[in-house]
Amino acid sequence: MPIVQQGSINTTALVVPDLYVQIVPPQNLVLNGVPTNVTGIVGTASWGPVGQPVIVATMGDYARAFGPIVARKYDMGTQVGTAVQQGAANFRCVRATDGTDTAAQFQIPQTSFVFTALYTGVTGNTLVASLGTGSKSNSWRLTVTLPGQPPEMFDNIAGTGAAFWTALAAAVNAGTGPQRGPSQLVVANSGGTTTAPLPFTWPFTAGVQGADGAVVTAAVLIGTDIAPRHGMYALRGQGCSIALLADGDDPTQWSTQAGFGLSEGIYMILTGPAGDAIANAVLIKGFAGVDTFAAKLMFGDWIWWNDQVNGTIRLVSPQGFVAGRLANLSPEQSSLNKPLYGVVGSQKSGTPGSGQMTTYSAAELGALLQAGIDVIANPQPAGNFWGVRGGHNASSNAAVNGDNYTRLTNFIAATLASGMGQYVGQVITASLFRRIRATQMSFLQNMLSQGLLGSTDGALPFSVICDISNNPPTRTGLGYVQSDTQIQYQAINEKFIVNMEGGQTVQVARQTLPTAPGALGA
Repeated sequence: MPIVQQGSINTTALVVPDLYVQIVPPQNLVLNGVPTNVTGIVGTASWGPVGQPVIVATMGDYARAFGPIVARKYDMGTQVGTAVQQGAANFRCVRATDGTDTAAQFQIPQTSFVFTALYTGVTGNTLVASLGTGSKSNSWRLTVTLPGQPPEMFDNIAGTGAAFWTALAAAVNAGTGPQRGPSQLVVANSGGTTTAPLPFTWPFTAGVQGADGAVVTAAVLIGTDIAPRHGMYALRGQGCSIALLADGDDPTQWSTQAGFGLSEGIYMILTGPAGDAIANAVLIKGFAGVDTFAAKLMFGDWIWWNDQVNGTIRLVSPQGFVAGRLANLSPEQSSLNKPLYGVVGSQKSGTPGSGQMTTYSAAELGALLQAGIDVIANPQPAGNFWGVRGGHNASSNAAVNGDNYTRLTNFIAATLASGMGQYVGQVITASLFRRIRATQMSFLQNMLSQGLLGSTDGALPFSVICDISNNPPTRTGLGYVQSDTQIQYQAINEKFIVNMEGGQTVQVARQTLPTAPGALGA
């Protein structure tokens, strides 16, 4: 009684009499939507791997991976911090440097044994290594500490002379067993040391973070697209739906970022330079040639933010606030009229206690939004709070210039790309057409039931065609199968008009509703 998978035997050429059980996989493929809350952030840091995406969910995760927030331009932690305050909790962080970064280290006195921090940066200068008596007799224990992280201990290192130093380096670099793996803080090189070990406690020095504001630029944050990738290009294939280059306010680099977002299905959050003027912002955007739904350009009215780590109120770019707010919204939603948290003030409005409270006029907002530039402002239509004032991307096309268009389009496209590929390689039949259509219809129906799709008249807001009408034999004979999908998105209420007619001469037309039998007063 052979048990086989369907398609693994030719059922028209069986010879041996027997019972053949074929396991038939489910015919209708089910699609689960891809995450829309993954935010990619590229910037500088004082510790951590360079050019490698690291998953971060909280500020504690960030501090362990990249060190503390640093009060400087291009700091990655600043953008993570402002985004976390909006509820974002799924980041892919990529550290960039100016190429001058070095790892802290120290050489044990009177030996050639060298400890080197695992990563470059000034945080490595707070590392301390100590050698003392081990738990077992005639053994030693090495302890490596870094503030904010649990200490690493390599115990019961035995031996004398060169054998001891070789064993110590092996313990640090490879671990001592299942309970004590390799160090996540330092690497060691015995250097052929042969002297007898002596107790010591020694700090690391000479770590440089490679984040010189005169050298780091938006171009450095963009990085290179050849292996090993660095900067923005390290976010390829990471599943990000939103991304930003921390404080990347160079207009000459906006188009490159927008192109990356278009190719990867990522909503790129751009920013103008701090203290920009509206007329200049409109002019520069035109010169930069950024007119696309793949990017959201924020006006250079930077935000005053209370940096509790460094104990100061700092001026930071609006990118982290916007990215965090979008990441914490369903993709059919707009950032318009949604509260932003942690904003102390802006360059235009001033900081609390400054005595300045300037708001944007309708003309100023009109000039920005018409040019495809959004801005964080207070008040909002719903009240006196900070929020994104337009909810628009950088496109001049009114049909596609909403946050919801970019995010919903990228979400649907990424979901189809992640799941529909299973149909490639299958035999083209009427059954295949039905299954392709059923898969897409099921996914879109789920979106409809969860409110991501809808229509004002109750009609079905999508259709899928995959049959002989768009797959004639002349095409399928060449191996082509085509599925045509139309999806109507829900619009965003941006211009709410309430008509009120009042006055002593107004004649009110009253409508009398029928009363149900048995109702009060009937």
